[in-house]
Amino acid sequence: MSEGVASLGADAELSMLREMAASFAAGELLRGREEADRFPFSPLPLATLEKAHGLGLFSLTLPEELGGGGRGTEALALLLEAIAEIDASLGGVIFVNALAQEICLRSGAREALKGLVEAESAAQALIAFPAWDDPRFTAPTVCAVERDGGWSLEGKAEYVALSGLARRALIPAVTSKGGISFYLVGLRGEGVAVSDPVVSLGLRACPCHDLQLSGAEAAPVGEEARGKEAYEEAYIRMLPAAAALSAGILRGSLREALDYVRQRRQGGRLIADWSEVRMILAGMAAADQEAEMLVRGACRAVEEGGPGWRLAVRAASLRAMDLACEATTDGIQLLGGNGYMVEYHQEKRFRDSRQVQALMGTQDMKRQEYARLLLAEESPEWGRDVC
Repeated sequence: MSEGVASLGADAELSMLREMAASFAAGELLRGREEADRFPFSPLPLATLEKAHGLGLFSLTLPEELGGGGRGTEALALLLEAIAEIDASLGGVIFVNALAQEICLRSGAREALKGLVEAESAAQALIAFPAWDDPRFTAPTVCAVERDGGWSLEGKAEYVALSGLARRALIPAVTSKGGISFYLVGLRGEGVAVSDPVVSLGLRACPCHDLQLSGAEAAPVGEEARGKEAYEEAYIRMLPAAAALSAGILRGSLREALDYVRQRRQGGRLIADWSEVRMILAGMAAADQEAEMLVRGACRAVEEGGPGWRLAVRAASLRAMDLACEATTDGIQLLGGNGYMVEYHQEKRFRDSRQVQALMGTQDMKRQEYARLLLAEESPEWGRDVC
């Protein structure tokens, strides 16, 4: 098969994946997103999560030998972008789970991921993870203790996404050697207390809880004290996926704004005819195109490598997330007072865009890391004094 034919086949598969994701989002998320966004004051859409599991959305990037889809970064980005255009919360669930899986893969712990695809429920297929922290720069507050040939965890893990849904969590912990390691811990076992849901700014149907760990039995993932390296490899490959969430939110905001200005009349004419409105729309549309190109470029950089690809991926994700935050602000402005109403969904996109921006560390933290790499400085090491 020629390279061109192979490329055409890959493009067709990606197009089909995007269409499937868009159809699923429109059919399953559109009508229930307001209710889901009220969590924890209303139930989670558990039936939707089960359907997502049945479609393989939680195993898209798992290797084929583990029963997964064996797809790369671009496929995950397309999936997340299409879903986030309707409701980014499910995209958050998929992202958190994929990040935890990627850390396990980069740690060489494939055994830990066996059976996820055949799991009977979404709860058994998902892996919880504190996805809004970067354990390379935020010292873990959990310690791993070796006892009787096994490991147990002590401490409090805060804001662990999916810990109210999943049966297992992947937790970073400080080891006796002074570095960080990752451990899988059962969330229904002894020594694990799950808090009430923590109300978040956005992505409310991607729930977070605090975990109090008191001698909780845990299984190590990868080599002891090598967690930082595994996380770095997973982090750089997941940045385009986080940026795709932002791009999807941006596109949803643009489409909502276009629909509104084509119908809203004021002063005897459609507001779409006002030059000021058109200026804002043009800026949002240009941002939409820019974000899409940034995400695609970042995906290619991850999959192809090349000189400076890690810096390029970081720059693309930073910019795409900023664009989404700016565009959702413009979307609210275009709708006027209605922009703050729940029924128009722009205020939700405003909140969601900022929640996504903080995935894997705050935007300021990401900028500091980007500058550090530009200046070739060294990152901090966490010592034994944490325990």
